[in-house]
Amino acid sequence: MKIKSYSKVLSALAISSLLLAACSDDTEKSSTKEKKGKDVEQVDTSKFPTKTTNQGEAMEGGHLTYGLVSDTPFEGILNKAFSQGAPDHEIFTFMDDEDLLDTDENYVYNNEGAATYELSEDYKTFTLNIRDNVNWQDGKPVTGADLEYAYLVIASKDYKGPVYDPEQMEKIKGMKEYHEGKADKISGIKVEGKKITFTFTEANPSVKTGLWVYPLHKEYLSDVPIAKMESSDKIRKKPIGFGPFKVKKIVQGEAVEFEANKDYWRGAPKLDSVTLKVVNPSVAVKSLEKGDLDVAEITPDLYDQAKALGNVQILGKIDLAYSYIGFHMGHYDEKKGENVMDNPKFQDKRLRQAMAYAINNEEVGEKMYKGLRFPANSVITPNFKYNNKDLKPYKYDPEKAKKLLDDAGFKDTNKDGLREDPDGKEFKLNFASMSGSDIAEPLTKYYIQQWQQVGLDVQMLDGRLHEFNSFYDLLKKDNEEVDIYQAAWAVASDPDPSGIWGRTALYNYTRWTNEKNDELLAKGVSEEAFDDQYRIDTYNEWQELIHEEVPMIPTLFRYTMTGVNERVTGYDYLAAGQYQWHNVGVTK
Repeated sequence: MKIKSYSKVLSALAISSLLLAACSDDTEKSSTKEKKGKDVEQVDTSKFPTKTTNQGEAMEGGHLTYGLVSDTPFEGILNKAFSQGAPDHEIFTFMDDEDLLDTDENYVYNNEGAATYELSEDYKTFTLNIRDNVNWQDGKPVTGADLEYAYLVIASKDYKGPVYDPEQMEKIKGMKEYHEGKADKISGIKVEGKKITFTFTEANPSVKTGLWVYPLHKEYLSDVPIAKMESSDKIRKKPIGFGPFKVKKIVQGEAVEFEANKDYWRGAPKLDSVTLKVVNPSVAVKSLEKGDLDVAEITPDLYDQAKALGNVQILGKIDLAYSYIGFHMGHYDEKKGENVMDNPKFQDKRLRQAMAYAINNEEVGEKMYKGLRFPANSVITPNFKYNNKDLKPYKYDPEKAKKLLDDAGFKDTNKDGLREDPDGKEFKLNFASMSGSDIAEPLTKYYIQQWQQVGLDVQMLDGRLHEFNSFYDLLKKDNEEVDIYQAAWAVASDPDPSGIWGRTALYNYTRWTNEKNDELLAKGVSEEAFDDQYRIDTYNEWQELIHEEVPMIPTLFRYTMTGVNERVTGYDYLAAGQYQWHNVGVTK
């Protein structure tokens, strides 16, 4: 799954840290009740606790073992400005995932984090002050210059990471000139010690939810050329953050040893050390049972095994993520810096709509995921007030799918049971999908079977699933063999979706572009959008456009679960990931 995923440069890029929903009590509410779905018992998700119940006093010198549940090694890009994958994100939540500003339950910045901020009356000047006791793990203070340096890196032509979004970032005065190499500094960013001020060319409501406030250690990193920074030892082997734990040792792709940052600005962690290690999904539950792991994700296929454990508590919540099926509709033009929709296969939206109607996601959620996933109505998750509640998921309707295909000219002209394209030529689609849990392959084959039932010849790319890193390589490089693909996306705290849907967005893997889309994305970050109802209405209209055009099929929203050993105390599954670990301890 891509995250970030989650970065927040005034946009909802998926590499942003996942700012988790706050609740008034310790249980996620859900209308999903325990029921029988033909022969599969559904999980009563309303009973998931979100905090550990152990109230004991944390022991001194405590050590915790965390399982990074994955069937592939982690890439080891341990910095939010460069990382693009969920496994790496799990690692730097311990040491370097902390933004300078905290958010409230609506994901709006507040003044309770490592810095405070003020926004001018005209919304065009944003001033941030870093607290005096916020230091890097080498003892050096975190300053305004460190946050400015992050922008100088991200906006450099030598930067090859995913964060720079011209549609949003160039609202900062002088950003465009710097990015184009016409200036050495960004005129709209001013630094004075631990104070930094941003000046914008126009008001934008996303400054309150999505301004990039993740600094880079300037003194530590500035001797590394920007073009080589992502691959440098200072990012991959010896990273320095200002979070609760410091990296002690890395076994590349396999494990990380952390030690407590005693000078962490929120207070010394209750744990002295943490071991993070990659664990294959097939053995995660057994490792929790044996006590080899204290914390590990529980995938839906392993839920029944996990709930039977006597020494483990299962925590759960609705995830800030969705699964989807994307159509590969073009390519990213690096010279133009924008997406170009030039794949003739998917120009007719009726084909895309038919493929959405042909698959039964309700059945997938109930039978394959025991009710732990449910049909997605949108690409904005239900945790947000911006989710269009009036929009219904694509409902399984194979007859409607067949009619749409007929109307679009996809007909079985040679009577072999499979449709040819409107020109009478063979029409075959390669479907790329990731390996992972035991459900991955059956689910891929299930979708393929359903598409075949309406006459579409869909085949698994290369006849197999692809592991995480190679899968996303296919998408990033616009591999021409990929026609459709199945993936997942983790959303950020800022509702602005332009970071993955914009014309210039590198993460827009479908490469879909649309003038109405451009218009609505611009309205969503306009000065008028400081009026919350205006912004809600704008994003409701935008979601209706996505539903009509179907550049991707949002398939499933999800519950995410983690198993926690009963000896663990202070673990809050709803807390923002980067802020929880200093509170976590273990009892004897």
